[in-house]
Amino acid sequence: MGQKTNPIGARLGIIRGWESNWYGSKKDYAFKLIEDNKIRTYLNARINKGGIAKIVIERTLNKLIVTIHTSKPGIIIGKGGGEVDRIKEELKKLTGKDDVQINILEIRRPELDANIVGDTIARQIENRINYKRAIKMAIASALRMGAEGIKIKVAGRLGGAEIARTEEIKQGRTPLHTLRMDIDYANVFALTVYGKIGIKVWICKGEVLAKRDLNPNFVGGKTDVSDRRERRDHEHHRDDHRDRRGGGERRGGGGGGGDRRMPGGGAGRAGRDRR
Repeated sequence: MGQKTNPIGARLGIIRGWESNWYGSKKDYAFKLIEDNKIRTYLNARINKGGIAKIVIERTLNKLIVTIHTSKPGIIIGKGGGEVDRIKEELKKLTGKDDVQINILEIRRPELDANIVGDTIARQIENRINYKRAIKMAIASALRMGAEGIKIKVAGRLGGAEIARTEEIKQGRTPLHTLRMDIDYANVFALTVYGKIGIKVWICKGEVLAKRDLNPNFVGGKTDVSDRRERRDHEHHRDDHRDRRGGGERRGGGGGGGDRRMPGGGAGRAGRDRR
């Protein structure tokens, strides 16, 4: 059943925190849940090109705190913070609350966030870029930024075909059964002229062996591990370059090559003398 379970829901309370942080009694639980859904739907539609990864909603007694995790904070904040003030006023009208606070957290590595990767692929497919090219570019970017594995599945009328089909491209490892593996998951869709194309993205960021902070605003992932990997790759590239340069010097030493050819020439002359 590992293929059927949402990888985020399976890891809640183990290595991942909830994206809605509040207490609801029997009377108002359903109302708060519907309000959370309205806020998320509204913000995703309102900030269409803002690169939203997730929206964390926290409630205190009379206060609503909305934290937007985004790769493009400048678009959401706007010029002089005017855009975020407008969003705050619109949220006050939507929820009927007077005290609404909006926090914006920047995602430094959008290539390792499943929602942003899926959204990028969806926008490319909508702009008629070949889906295979879009997927391969996303996979290459994620692996370059330090992901251990990535799997992307697309379904629908791919390339405008008459018959819908499903295709899956994966690289690296994405063990969905291992609960200590930090796997980010997203399910988005592209609205094309020939119908909807569904996109599922799984990104494996590595194992979480220590106890992790389950605060939903904790920016997890393998930032330090990927930094180490980048440094290691850079050092390996430098060593490889040095080896190639050394090989060039060895090849360039024409005197050595000439010396190696001389004995053969000498042997040939000796053969001619004997003849």
